[in-house]
Amino acid sequence: MTDNPILNRSTAPFGAPRFDLIKHEHYLPAFREAISLAKADIDAITSCPGAPSFANTIEALEYSGRLLSRVEGIFFNIYEALTDEELQKIADDVTPMLNEYHMYVLLNARLFARIKAVYDSHPQLSPDAAKLLDDTYKSFVRGGANLSDEDKAEYTKLSEQLSLLELKFGNNVLAATNAFTLHLTDRNDLEGLPDYLVDYAAEEASGRGLEGWVFTLHFPSYNPFLTYSSRRDLRERMWRAYAGRAIGGDNDNTRVVRDIAGLRIKIAHILGYDSYADYALEDRMARKVKTVNDFLDRLMAPSLPVARKELADILEFAQNEGFEGERLEPWDFKYWAQKYKESHYDLDEKLLKPYFRLEDCIGAVFGLANKLYGITFNEVDDVPVYHPDVRVYDVKDERGEHLSLFYADFFPRPSKRGGAWMTEFRGQYMENGVDFRPFVSIVTNFSKPTADTPSLLTHDEFTTLLHEFGHSLHGMLSRGRYPSLSGTNVARDFVELPSQIMENWAFETEYLNTFARHYKTGAPIPADYIKKISASRNYLAGYQQVRQLQFGIIDMAWHTLHELPSEGTVEFEHKVLAPYSTLPSIDGAAQCPSFSHIFNGGYSAGYYSYKWAEVLDADGFEAFKEAGIFSKEVASRFRREILEKGSSEDEALLYRRFRGHDPEPEALLRKLEIL
Repeated sequence: MTDNPILNRSTAPFGAPRFDLIKHEHYLPAFREAISLAKADIDAITSCPGAPSFANTIEALEYSGRLLSRVEGIFFNIYEALTDEELQKIADDVTPMLNEYHMYVLLNARLFARIKAVYDSHPQLSPDAAKLLDDTYKSFVRGGANLSDEDKAEYTKLSEQLSLLELKFGNNVLAATNAFTLHLTDRNDLEGLPDYLVDYAAEEASGRGLEGWVFTLHFPSYNPFLTYSSRRDLRERMWRAYAGRAIGGDNDNTRVVRDIAGLRIKIAHILGYDSYADYALEDRMARKVKTVNDFLDRLMAPSLPVARKELADILEFAQNEGFEGERLEPWDFKYWAQKYKESHYDLDEKLLKPYFRLEDCIGAVFGLANKLYGITFNEVDDVPVYHPDVRVYDVKDERGEHLSLFYADFFPRPSKRGGAWMTEFRGQYMENGVDFRPFVSIVTNFSKPTADTPSLLTHDEFTTLLHEFGHSLHGMLSRGRYPSLSGTNVARDFVELPSQIMENWAFETEYLNTFARHYKTGAPIPADYIKKISASRNYLAGYQQVRQLQFGIIDMAWHTLHELPSEGTVEFEHKVLAPYSTLPSIDGAAQCPSFSHIFNGGYSAGYYSYKWAEVLDADGFEAFKEAGIFSKEVASRFRREILEKGSSEDEALLYRRFRGHDPEPEALLRKLEIL
């Protein structure tokens, strides 16, 4: 294995992955070798002649399999950002191998006996060590360590089936997204579309060897088309294609959704839980199903009437403007909502985009991190990348010492899944006195530059950039000791706090004035534009809140089941969400068959956490508002108690230390002006 660039100690700067040398054929041998070595680590613990102790059992387990973590960090991140059929086949082969290894650990009776012995001895430990011990013991119990041999075998089989189905779900969504294009050759069909989108579609067509313009279901193409196209028939075609992704056809996920839900029910029951949600919530801040449902209800009750009033206002406006329908269909909503916004707030994203050139936005985000935390970003060209679009930065702290590598992959491609996310090729941890600094990555799908126009962001996309960068700060500034407790390895309903609190700066005049310049003239963004951004911040706040709550409700509906519903996937979704309806339900359209967050993205029984974290964010940003949005004192406290700590202590305690009190849902309702 000495010639495998994934396994060898890297000669790249900072020990970064050698993406310039890694080929597909390296992955399977690397996984086999890394799994073998990881099992040897486990065997060394179970055969240790000494009595079980925190050092020779808990810490030894924590630092076991580091090479496997490296291989997984490389493969699965490339799989999300630059996949192909060969990588998908490798993932299918690797998943059972990894599942077998995890069962080798979690269902290892000798290993669990040692862990239990340490746990039962109640050793005196530092706070992070005590949490590691508690988390380790509970993870084994939750992973089936107390099961009978027969149930362990069944649990192993179900877990493997679930992993493969989750992979299949994601592959189907990507394939279904790429399968549809809207190819136009008549310029009259472009009525209403902004120039930047027309240019983008022309480049897309040219890249496919076609004349005219090609629009896709990727967000930089799909969203502005629905927002600006005057052609209602074409908007409907695009919307139906998007909302019907992975429903029927070669990439059908409706059966996959039910199979995933069914396996999760069986796994929960084998482990002794009433539902999968009961299992999933046990190690989150919310803890209980009732807590989550009460939380969602507490936000939904005042928000739904506001949302319906907002839609009624837009319908009335549309009818006054000549719309002849009795109701807004889903493909009408974005178009008329934008017209209403332009009319009532005199704000058009087309006018804002020239002031949010991607290069300026990147500098602004880095500049904000420097103002708050004193860190700097220097682009480097000697660190290998996995695609020419990827940029790499050396991140240094206020003393000029290396903190992290930061990879940025901004533009869409057919091999990349949709959306935006932060991840890591290596998380931060300490071992034998060495602080291993992280390799953090941000992946988005912003519009690519064209021959005539640089990459320009909408204000919403700039907010997304801040959001994902907030996650990145959580990873880059980590000062944890243990890998599983460092960086973003926190409770699912806490992990969105660092990201969502960053979004607030997108609406602050003092910050926008530092960078927003017209990409052609260099003129600063007009003061009245900023006022309009601020004034329109809560435009459709009720609708957007209800939409997010609907996602949380359908997530909980699937994961509180005791048996599969008699209805099909689409029909079940429509039934569950009927009491919270805003726009009409459409036959053949549903969210769940493409709802990657909950069916292959780690947010199962956890989508509520976005709103949970918004409550923390609404309360937490008030500290910055009170002291000044660039307050180094507040930023230092946020860094010390939140960003550096990971999950080294209970997250509720960390938040309380930062803010001085527990947050209330009403803080979010006040922020959104719903109360």
